[in-house]
Amino acid sequence: MNKPTSVEPAITPQIVAEHGLAPEEYQRVLKIMGRPPNMTELGIFSVMWSEHCSYKSSRKWLRRLPTTGKVVIQGPGENAGVIDIGDGQAAVFKMESHNHPSFIEPYQGAATGVGGIMRDVFTMGARPIAMMNALRFGEPSHPKTRHLVSGVVSGIGGYGNCMGVPTVGGEVNFHKSYNGNILVNAMCVGLARTDKIFLSAARGAGNPVVYIGSKTGRDGIHGATMASAEFDDASEEKRPTVQVGDPFTEKLLLEACLELMATDAIIAIQDMGAAGLTSSSAEMGDKGGSGIELDLDKVPQRETNMTAYEMMLSESQERMLAVLKPGREAQAEAIFKKWELDFAVIGITTDTSRLVVKHKGAVVADMPITALSDAAPIYERPYTERAPMTGEPTYDNSKPVLASLKTILASPDMASRRWVWEQYDHTVMADTVQLPGGDAAVVRIHGTNKALAITTDVSPRYCRPDPFEGGKQAVAEAWRNLTAVGATPLAVTDNLNYGNPQKPEIMWEIVAGIDGIGAACRALDFPVIGGNCSLYNETNGEGILPTPAIGGVGLMKDVTKMATVAFKRAGDVVILIGETKGHLGQSIYLREIEGKEEGAAPKVDLGCEKKNGDFVRRLIEAGRVDTVHDVSDGGLLVAIAEMAMPRGIGASVGLAGLPQAIPFWFGEDQARYVIAAPFGEAEKIVAEAQAAGITVAELGKTGGDAITLDDKDGVKVAILKTGFEGWFPNYMAGEEIPVTN
Repeated sequence: MNKPTSVEPAITPQIVAEHGLAPEEYQRVLKIMGRPPNMTELGIFSVMWSEHCSYKSSRKWLRRLPTTGKVVIQGPGENAGVIDIGDGQAAVFKMESHNHPSFIEPYQGAATGVGGIMRDVFTMGARPIAMMNALRFGEPSHPKTRHLVSGVVSGIGGYGNCMGVPTVGGEVNFHKSYNGNILVNAMCVGLARTDKIFLSAARGAGNPVVYIGSKTGRDGIHGATMASAEFDDASEEKRPTVQVGDPFTEKLLLEACLELMATDAIIAIQDMGAAGLTSSSAEMGDKGGSGIELDLDKVPQRETNMTAYEMMLSESQERMLAVLKPGREAQAEAIFKKWELDFAVIGITTDTSRLVVKHKGAVVADMPITALSDAAPIYERPYTERAPMTGEPTYDNSKPVLASLKTILASPDMASRRWVWEQYDHTVMADTVQLPGGDAAVVRIHGTNKALAITTDVSPRYCRPDPFEGGKQAVAEAWRNLTAVGATPLAVTDNLNYGNPQKPEIMWEIVAGIDGIGAACRALDFPVIGGNCSLYNETNGEGILPTPAIGGVGLMKDVTKMATVAFKRAGDVVILIGETKGHLGQSIYLREIEGKEEGAAPKVDLGCEKKNGDFVRRLIEAGRVDTVHDVSDGGLLVAIAEMAMPRGIGASVGLAGLPQAIPFWFGEDQARYVIAAPFGEAEKIVAEAQAAGITVAELGKTGGDAITLDDKDGVKVAILKTGFEGWFPNYMAGEEIPVTN
């Protein structure tokens, strides 16, 4: 073992604490190293043992998720997951967070989140074909919210649009729990050949380690550590830890990497994401059972006098690390020089299982690679179970239903997101078949009739009162949204956003949420093929709502039979699939009309979800139904209004003997769909549903220009649409938003 030479200061308890290592963790470092680390080594341990990189609080529980299945080619543990979609093709996808950076610097935080998740996908050998995002902001009335929305949306659009990859949908929600800690979760889906999947395991000794992409600067140093800690009032001082992105360089990097991948020169390749050169080299060596020796003098640098510490911890963007077959360096260099990108041989693989770093002729770090991965702490943090919230909320039954519908459709969480998605190029590549605003985005696989359906879903307001049911519901909602367009759901990626895991009540939310996700994925044959944990989403001790976002992908074998939300003809029968009990607990109605967040979260019957969803999908696949919408936020009447507004076709609906109008129309019972079909087909559908033991009801017919209830009260679709389409642009134009409690 080489003992690194260093003139750096001695490591003190204060320096250890500043690096985010607990005293007992530092004692573990001393035991592993057999000596005190120097500053560079301490920095390496700091980022690799951070929550962001090591998953030390969640790894034990994540192992309980189902991660295999008949279509899974690559599950968790690589840059992205891979599923088989037939015909020698694979879908490669993943979702990751850039929460802390986006709160500090919203444009660059969001932009580099998009760039990072794209690199995760094309590192696997896939060309990105679609982006999604799931965004959570604080109250609209909070003084920072409008600025954060503007910056994040601009950052996502700025990076994705320049890359020429369509951003095809996502979520935007508001809640006071995100006032001090917004969530920016980005998802990327790519296409690859099943026989050209690239992994990150650097196997073998004597192979060249090459650096490709942009030069290394000082931006993003300690980004991973910053993302593994709570915020406080001084959080904006952490702006230097936010990376700066350049999408034009990333576009060149994408094309150069895919060109190199068309050869057989690559042994392993890895994105330099969180923890930069440190994580990429350590993870590649660990997965391949090899050692890696780096010479930092050969690293392309854009700033002068950079230290080894800075280079190893920099999170400068648009960089990759690859291991090549010996003798292929010149071939690879020619490709990257053609694309005007930096290329340098900066190291070699060894058989020592150690990470050795040299700088200016001296060894500045020498450590066992397994110490940075397998030997990282894994905690079974204590948790305190709490009983789910229960009870039926009270409400004023005299409030008029249609007035409440108008209010809900114009509320921050339910209004149209057109202002957001029109800033994204959602049609570039000319394969976006279903535009944003539907249940799921649909992107054609170029040159075929096959398509991928993509969605992101979670209802955080369910996850606080009942983390287990909330986790189940997030998966079920994703499964329903894919089903509603006619896709067969294949697999999910998750983005688990929670507060401080060192608080027993938060750790319980994490454990219960993961178990809920696992239960739903097993029941729906919907495996988890990768994802991301983002913990410590707190500011001054106030945590966010538990937000386990689910990104789902499904396959359509014939996109010409795709269903959409919009009513298409007058005279169609409006049919409800699924049972309505009128569950108002934690509902949008309760929050927006009654000003309450109380009661039990809705229960998710996974058997019912599967039976009802499979029935609806078969109708779509057979070409019998082209108008489908799942019933979720806001309940049944909101779903019907959302079907009416796109084309201005109204509906007259009602149900004989309706006991309580408000729970029926606004309850958020699960496993439900609204479909519309011509009369003759509708009669057959109802009979088939009844024969299959599925709860079904004919609600009425489409037609006219209004939503009419029980042939009595009505409201013009155009009036509903004015409020629905108006909230977001009015808000972003500076309209004053009243402060709510």
